[in-house]
Amino acid sequence: MGSVWEKLKPLTPGQEEMYKALMNKSYEVLGIFGPTGTGKSLFSLAYGIQSIIDGEFQRFIVIKPVIDVVTGEEITLNKSPEAFISAVKSYIYDVVGSFIERPTVEKLIEDGRLVIADSHFLRGRTFDDAVVFLDDIQSLSPESIIEAIVRVGRNSRLIVAGDPAFQALREVKGDPAALVREVLISEEKSKVVDLGIKDIVREGAKRGLRLLLEYKLRSRELSDEEKKVYDTIKLHSPDADVITVIDIAQLKKQFEIESEHVPDALIIVKQGHLGRLVGKGGERINKAEEELKKRLRGIELTLDFRDAIRAVHPTSWIWKHIEEVDFAGPNLQVKVYDDVIGAMVGQRGVYVRFLDAVFRKLIGVGVRVIAIERPRGSRRRK
Repeated sequence: MGSVWEKLKPLTPGQEEMYKALMNKSYEVLGIFGPTGTGKSLFSLAYGIQSIIDGEFQRFIVIKPVIDVVTGEEITLNKSPEAFISAVKSYIYDVVGSFIERPTVEKLIEDGRLVIADSHFLRGRTFDDAVVFLDDIQSLSPESIIEAIVRVGRNSRLIVAGDPAFQALREVKGDPAALVREVLISEEKSKVVDLGIKDIVREGAKRGLRLLLEYKLRSRELSDEEKKVYDTIKLHSPDADVITVIDIAQLKKQFEIESEHVPDALIIVKQGHLGRLVGKGGERINKAEEELKKRLRGIELTLDFRDAIRAVHPTSWIWKHIEEVDFAGPNLQVKVYDDVIGAMVGQRGVYVRFLDAVFRKLIGVGVRVIAIERPRGSRRRK
């Protein structure tokens, strides 16, 4: 690899993993999954373009759905060829424009080495000696994805990229990105790279994800019990911007959670409003608890889900031993040190199942826990 890779530097651990996976020729199929703004398209397009410039492959095939954001209608090569080609070209220029000169990209397209393909018209084609890149597969049909995969011929590599996290937050059922990710995890000569919130390098994308999450929480339909908690909180903390309330009492009963640390209801407020919710010395929330005869806890809405784990996990000290909570595919993945994994998962995994139920009720996303080795030299402490 030449000049592109000299300019393109990974900025996060996830991007470093993606970079190494792209450079590792032993992976014939590479799946890159994560939220927008993590560099999936940038690294994949830059790799494909540099590969044909260097002569490692003869062609770079780009397959990307073009969706009208106003109507939701897909623009195809058949319906509107000029609009389709123009939209995909603009996407390529926008993504790699800072690293590759536009005339270089245009010349590659003119010479037929950089090929823009429509996922609806792949039957009968074979892509030999090529890098094939399917982007935004969450917007493609499973049939189109399969059709693209079977068209990959000899001496070729396939890269697929998608955003199952966004689809999970929207509670999309049967998301192709999530399904393809599951298939590739166990596929021979394939590699799955999961990017998360920590890998978002574009501030606008991070802000957008936070706004999506806030919109989702504010639009939750509250149960009668949750409305009662909400009204009581607003009575005692009128200046607190309460985003939503989630009743946990029924889930505690369902999973037989008896820990005094777990509240009966969780109140989520806008950043900077926790003090207004709680009041000086906790007077506001204490009055609400007395009136409701419930244990309440408040947290601020951020993209750091460790606060939410800390607020509802039955083991009060476990948050000190959590390395990271981030998206991995369509789920939240909790990395916890292996010497406290028992306290994290509970007997027969009841604590994880409880967390999974809480987060599915709250944001429609499940929870998975993996054990990691504690860094050498650090001590376990409660």
